[in-house]
Amino acid sequence: MELFKNTNYDFLGKKWPFIGLSLLLSAAGIVSLIAHGGPRYGIDFRGGALMYVRFADRPPVDRIRKTIGAKLPVDVQEVVGSNEVIIGTEVKSDQALNASRQMMVSTLEESFGAPAGKLDINNTGAAGLADRLRDPLQRAGAPVSEQQLQDLAKNITQYRDTPPRSGLIRSLDELSSVPGVTPAVLGVIRQEAFPASFAIRQTEVVGPKIGADLQHQAILAVLYALGGMLIYIAIRFEWIYGLAAVIAVFHDTIITIGLFSIFNKEISLTVVAALLTLVGYSMNDTIVVFDRIRENLRFSRRESLETVINRSVNQTLSRTVLTSGLTFLTAISLFLFGGQVLNGFSFCLVVGILVGTYSSVFVASPIVLFWHNFVDSRRAPSGAAARPAEGTRRSAAKVK
Repeated sequence: MELFKNTNYDFLGKKWPFIGLSLLLSAAGIVSLIAHGGPRYGIDFRGGALMYVRFADRPPVDRIRKTIGAKLPVDVQEVVGSNEVIIGTEVKSDQALNASRQMMVSTLEESFGAPAGKLDINNTGAAGLADRLRDPLQRAGAPVSEQQLQDLAKNITQYRDTPPRSGLIRSLDELSSVPGVTPAVLGVIRQEAFPASFAIRQTEVVGPKIGADLQHQAILAVLYALGGMLIYIAIRFEWIYGLAAVIAVFHDTIITIGLFSIFNKEISLTVVAALLTLVGYSMNDTIVVFDRIRENLRFSRRESLETVINRSVNQTLSRTVLTSGLTFLTAISLFLFGGQVLNGFSFCLVVGILVGTYSSVFVASPIVLFWHNFVDSRRAPSGAAARPAEGTRRSAAKVK
């Protein structure tokens, strides 16, 4: 499928506005990174506890931040479009990790949990619920066997954790439809339990040492990917093509990380995965353009390198729009509808696809052209200045 046929856009003639935009975004990102003391790493890299908490109604973020923040330095983020918050805290030692997690749980229970003396049915397991109901059921004259008690507790927790409740029982009256819950049993549950207004859905814990190791390995992964691609392209094409492609990808990475810093977004393991995806995606886009340049150089021996590059970019324009456009639509859908967990990953893809697509044309290709023009200006005698196009063409013809 070809969207554009016989186009003849002067892409290289429009390179300076895009190069200026790249320099501006790169400078802004670097300044932001310096001002913030580096990227804002997530719990994956800093080490700490991350807790996902769902509330029955819109979460009182200010109250959560105030109550837990009085005991621990925390970051509370509301998940847009749901009644969830993400509570994170950084710790400096493995010993303090469990204590910090328990501190967050106990503070939530004190502020939003069940009344004193009652079991929080939204934040207890089947075993804890069975232990709490065992003796009261006997005293209330509703004896059940041990197996029946275990089945009862399991049925209640399964009902609670099944969508649309997803961990939250709003009223104990809902339990009347659960198998094994008779009116007598429900009366005992009302006496012993209470549905809190929140439920802890998930907890992630990463030790500081593991976080530092992950951070080091993530940086190495990106650098190794860039180094391997530089070697590959240098062998397949000419070394300047490999260098131009790596500079373009490095440019994409710097701008993406800089925008993360400008918008104060966390860099997590999923973001690193997105960055590595973009490194390969942008590199592939650049190689497609370079491969077409190499083919055209074989049959256009009398044209300048700039003309050949422009023709090559025009010939690959349909492919670029189709692949990048469809990938961008997928990424923007994830960004808009993927939720808080995928926000960093999708933001990285959206930015990277936009920047990576134009860097193949307006960053990598001009670097190749600048280099050959520079080499030809050094080699050409003073009287040959009037024939720059021919010299540029002969220099570029060295591409394998």
